[in-house]
Amino acid sequence: MVTFFRDKSIIALIFLVILCLAVHVHFFVSTPLVVISDDDGLLSVLFRRYIQPLPGTFIFVIYFVFVLVQSIRLNMVLNELKMFQQTGFTTAMSYILLTAFLPQWCALTPALIANSLVVLIFIQLSKLYNHPAPKTLLFNTGLIVGLTILSYHPTALLILVVLFALAVVRPFRITEWFVLMIGIITPYYFLIAGLYLINNMNELYHFIPDIQFMLPVQKADVWLWINLSAIVILLLFGFIYWVPASNRMVIQLRKNWSVMLVMLLILLPIPFVFQNAGIESGILCMVPLVSFISNAFLNPKRLWLPNLLFWIAVIIVIHNNLELIKI
Repeated sequence: MVTFFRDKSIIALIFLVILCLAVHVHFFVSTPLVVISDDDGLLSVLFRRYIQPLPGTFIFVIYFVFVLVQSIRLNMVLNELKMFQQTGFTTAMSYILLTAFLPQWCALTPALIANSLVVLIFIQLSKLYNHPAPKTLLFNTGLIVGLTILSYHPTALLILVVLFALAVVRPFRITEWFVLMIGIITPYYFLIAGLYLINNMNELYHFIPDIQFMLPVQKADVWLWINLSAIVILLLFGFIYWVPASNRMVIQLRKNWSVMLVMLLILLPIPFVFQNAGIESGILCMVPLVSFISNAFLNPKRLWLPNLLFWIAVIIVIHNNLELIKI
């Protein structure tokens, strides 16, 4: 099956649509859930007012479109940057498969929508190496990060990602660091100004991320550990095939992969450090996670390992679909 996604063709796109429908077939039986938490940002407000009242069919369409578009967009970006030795749609395939690895990721959440902005931020960071107008790019990147945090508070850790990227990709220039920070602060500057003008400053705390260390799951069952273990195994094989490939990459690609690796390490703790973020917020790790995992599907010359990993993923997806249908 992996062979269909190792080529860059229209047929592969068709198979991606079929795969997305297949791994979320439970939506044809059970109503899609909309999961939101209080004070998680502007997306939570929009979800509560405009998305949650929608019929189940519309919610499924929104979920399906975002997953499919995000997976294809990320795949195209990595191909355009030549992050892999060959082009294909294994990144999009991995993205779609992993959205069904945890039941909490099969719901429409602000974290899923915020992933579109995470992809956009990585695109901005990938341009830093030789951009002719770095200050403009940095301000725009900071502005996107600030708006992303306002939209969904657990993305606040992206500040560390962009600071690391600036430190690694470009030589140190204090003005560039100031420009980046000004871009991040700008959305909050206008927010505070607006709240001050309407004499409503006491509402400011609703727009500030609430850091609180806690376990996202109070009681974990056996299948949760199996699902998480499968993700770790896929990631390990991805690293195994990424390391030798990275040794033959040019400097710019190595720096892009370094940013992706740091993004993975920084976003992983999100479910543990933000109040009521829940395990559904872990989907924010999807962008760097599938970027590394796709190496295990794309790089091996012999297909027995990619096919084995694919069918292991399919077994997990089938089990999760059956559990969601029961619910």
